[in-house]
Amino acid sequence: MTLRNGLSEELNRQGNEHFSRGHYTEAYTCYAKALECDRLSGDRRALVATLGNLGNICAVSGRRDSAQAHYQEVLELQKILGDEKGIGTTLANLGNLRADAGEWDRARAYYLEAMDLMTKTRDEAAEAVLLSDLGFVARETGDCEEAIRCYERSLALMRRLGNLAGVADAWRMIGRTYVMQKRYQEAIACCQTSQSIAERLRDELRTGGARYVLVQCYEELGQLQEAVDLLEQVVCMDRKYRLPKLEENTQRLNLLRLRLAGSTQSQTSRGMSA
Repeated sequence: MTLRNGLSEELNRQGNEHFSRGHYTEAYTCYAKALECDRLSGDRRALVATLGNLGNICAVSGRRDSAQAHYQEVLELQKILGDEKGIGTTLANLGNLRADAGEWDRARAYYLEAMDLMTKTRDEAAEAVLLSDLGFVARETGDCEEAIRCYERSLALMRRLGNLAGVADAWRMIGRTYVMQKRYQEAIACCQTSQSIAERLRDELRTGGARYVLVQCYEELGQLQEAVDLLEQVVCMDRKYRLPKLEENTQRLNLLRLRLAGSTQSQTSRGMSA
């Protein structure tokens, strides 16, 4: 291993640490320095790793054009290297970019191309995630039945692979799709299952995600006390992790509390008049 290769690996490792903590600016700086090393060394595999990381950091930072350029370069390198498994992953990443932009047809096309490769390479872990992505596209384009079929296939794969976090995600996504169909009792059952699994994993963010969908179910059913109790827990989590929806969810909680107080007062008045 050359000195530049070693430096690139270390910079990518540091970048990954920053990325995992949400320190995107610091992560980008590390990846950009690693890219300079890789360009000088000409190591294609190192370039694939670094450019992939740069694509990911640009994607989560909302810099879609830059992410697209990085992923496209990765794709060309992977084709030269004959890395079919890697190509499948990059195609899925390109699909995610298009889905983030609401370009559903282009996203689906990337996902389906990726699925062909993942099936060929028997990459079931990646396939399980991709099925969920296809479910998301189907749901957002109004095909809820197709979305549920995709999520159920993802769920089956996640179970077989023993990926409990993925199982929790699949149940939550099925629940969200049922909400769109106003099938609230079925949605509640799915999200309670997701919540239970996430709690066993001690995964607060996934637990909060399931609770957030449950809030909507209970609110739609007029079960305001249950909605308030769960949203209070969601807001506490938002505050703990400084999540972007803290202000929005706090305002929603205040409105729900007002509705609950009004409902309780109305019931009390009716009881007194009776």
